[in-house]
Amino acid sequence: MAEISQNSGGHKKGKKSKQKKVSTRIDLTPMVDLAFLLITFFMLATTLIKPQTMEIAMPSKDTPPDMKRPVKKPENMITILIDKNDKLYYYVGMPDKSGKYPTPIKTDYSPKGLRTFLLEKNSKVVRQVIELKRKRSITKMNDSIFEKQKSDFKSQKNLPFVVIKATDDANYKNLVDVLDEMQICNIPSYAIDDIKKEEIDLIKNL
Repeated sequence: MAEISQNSGGHKKGKKSKQKKVSTRIDLTPMVDLAFLLITFFMLATTLIKPQTMEIAMPSKDTPPDMKRPVKKPENMITILIDKNDKLYYYVGMPDKSGKYPTPIKTDYSPKGLRTFLLEKNSKVVRQVIELKRKRSITKMNDSIFEKQKSDFKSQKNLPFVVIKATDDANYKNLVDVLDEMQICNIPSYAIDDIKKEEIDLIKNL
């Protein structure tokens, strides 16, 4: 608050009175209180913000030799190839006995691109999850029960298994976009692997 003090002073009789001097003094005490309030607010607000991160469980390279990988049918194996300049490809199946890879199909990150293909391949689980969500909204299903039944749907047999591979020129944003599609399409199993030289040669010619 600003205070104005006036000093009239005395004047002798017969002499002209001097002009009154006005001095201004600013009281900064309320500003100090406001500063402490702002500091307290930001300290409390920042502690409530949770970091927006994505947790990925990467497999250990020290896999026991006696542990065998589950056998997947070729029609359930989907490989997604991420390249530079937002280029995206996928192919279904595995290399044949001669080492020849299936021809990759070019797609994009739009809802009508990769997402449409994954939803079609995983239509069984997608329908079950949609129905489960409908029941949840009607019966007010407990979250733990919902997640348990959803997990049971994803543990069924003959479901798609997606392998995500990226070239050295691909960016992390594209990888995160593909991982988001795994969650949107309720893909039960997916993994990130190194891209093969043969696969790089295939997409170079497309």
